[in-house]
Amino acid sequence: MNANHRGAERDREPEFKMRSIIAFILVISVYQAAQDEAVFLSYYAEKDAEPSADPGSPFWTGIQGVTIDRSILGPAVPQYRAEVRSRWTKNNIYFLFAGPYQKLTLKSNPDTVKETYRLWEKDCFEVYLGADFEHINRYREFQMSPAGEFLDLDIDSSIPKPGFNGEQNWDAGMKVKARIGEGRKFWYGEMKMPIAAVDSRPAAAGNEMRINMFRQDDEPPNRKFLAWQVTGVWNPHHPDKFGILRLVN
Repeated sequence: MNANHRGAERDREPEFKMRSIIAFILVISVYQAAQDEAVFLSYYAEKDAEPSADPGSPFWTGIQGVTIDRSILGPAVPQYRAEVRSRWTKNNIYFLFAGPYQKLTLKSNPDTVKETYRLWEKDCFEVYLGADFEHINRYREFQMSPAGEFLDLDIDSSIPKPGFNGEQNWDAGMKVKARIGEGRKFWYGEMKMPIAAVDSRPAAAGNEMRINMFRQDDEPPNRKFLAWQVTGVWNPHHPDKFGILRLVN
């Protein structure tokens, strides 16, 4: 390599570095904009996988999520801060939850085969998901517990007492996997459900749905109720407060 060629390469180095910096800033800006606008990104996977509840599995490694760390009323609750990630395939959508606990509050004799009605009265993670932007009161509710119990509901929030009107008779065909961490107080939960149970459109990058996510822990009078998007009242059925789930490549 002659001196002129080496000199030309040195001349281009600042340009290369600047391009790399700009690309990095653009990636961060897009991610930050999604966070600021209450957008939760769900990342495409070519193949489906059985739920593992393992953040370190190949299916979940490198997937960026969002956090649930505020009371449904608004104040921060950092000791119960949970992370949620999402992926999608042409047929299914997945959610992976991970969060610490102080103690586990569970139902006795958990049933992991049939859905457990009123699961929301014990420790659980919840996803409220709907694709009808015209009738935002219509959406699905999915729950799971640290014991691997599950519940899915077909919700119409415009009627009195959503969840107490036989909504549990609807079946999404969801699967869950729960795991309680060894050596520290942490539990993990993964949900897998057919996209067709929520959205009539073929799954595609760019599709958006309306979403909120919650965490419930402990027993009264120390009950903890956290929300991704706070409602300001002790009631999750406020679809006007939902954020956006966006399917991306």
